[in-house]
Amino acid sequence: MHRPTKRLTRTLVCAAAVPAVLVVAGCSSGSGSDSAKDDSQAKASASTSGAKAKKVAPATYKELPQACSAFSKNTLGDLVPKAESKAGASDDESTRANCSWSSLDNNGVDGSQFRWLNVSLVRFDSDVNRGSGDKLAETYYAKQIKDAKATKGAKDVKTASVSKTGDAATQISYDRKYKDKKDTVTSKQQTIVSRVDNVVVTVDYNGSGLAGDAAPTASSLSKDAQKAAKEAVAKVIESAKGGDAAGSAKPSAPAKESKDSKDSKKSEESKKPEESKKGA
Repeated sequence: MHRPTKRLTRTLVCAAAVPAVLVVAGCSSGSGSDSAKDDSQAKASASTSGAKAKKVAPATYKELPQACSAFSKNTLGDLVPKAESKAGASDDESTRANCSWSSLDNNGVDGSQFRWLNVSLVRFDSDVNRGSGDKLAETYYAKQIKDAKATKGAKDVKTASVSKTGDAATQISYDRKYKDKKDTVTSKQQTIVSRVDNVVVTVDYNGSGLAGDAAPTASSLSKDAQKAAKEAVAKVIESAKGGDAAGSAKPSAPAKESKDSKDSKKSEESKKPEESKKGA
C-alpha cells in the first residue's frame, strides 16, 4: 500500500528539480549573449569614431595648369626675349610639372646678357594617413624656402615676403659666381616660392652679363621675378575654374575643304538629275 506512494513522491521531486536547472541554464545563456552583443557594439562604435577622426578636408585643386603656359607672351618677351620653352620630364603632370626658358642677347664685342626662367608646380592631394593637401603643401613650401637659402655657393642671401601672391610667398635673393671660359661671371638669382591652398609654385629667375658686360641689377630682376610669380599663381587659380588645366584640350577648328573636294562634290551633284531622269 505504501510503496506506490513513495515512488510517486520521488518522481515528483525529480520532475520539480529539472525545470530549475533549465531556468538557471537559460538565464546564464542569455547573459552571455547580451555581453557579446555589448562588446560587438562597442567595437563598432570605436571603429566608426576612428574612421571619423581620420577624415580630412578634400584638396581644392584637382589639376595643374600646363607649366609652359604659366606666363603671357608679353612677360616672356620682357624676361627671356626670343626664348623657346622646354618642358621638364614628369610621371604625372597633374601633380608635378615644370618648364624653363633661356635667352642670350649677344652684342658681340660689347658683351652679352643671359637670362634663365623656370617655373615648378607641385600639387598635393589630401590623404587620411598623411594629412590634408593644404598641410602637405605648407610643409613642402617651407622646405623649398630652406633649400633655396642653402644653395651651394650662394652669397649675400636675402629673404623677403611677397604680397598678393597666393596664400603665402617668400623671395630668396643671392649671388653666385662661376667660370665662363676665362672670365668670372656673377649670376644674380631670384627665387620666389608661393603657396595657394594645396599647390606650391616656385619661380626661378636669374641673369648675368657675359663677355665683359655688366651683370643686371638685383632690383630689376626682383621686380620681373615677382611679376612672373603672380602670373603663375593666377594661372593655378584659373585652372580650378576650368581654365587651362593640365590635360584639358581645346576643340580643334573644323578642317577647311580643299579645292579638289569642292570640285568633286559639284560633279556628284550635277550627275544626280541625269540619274533620276534615267530611272524615270
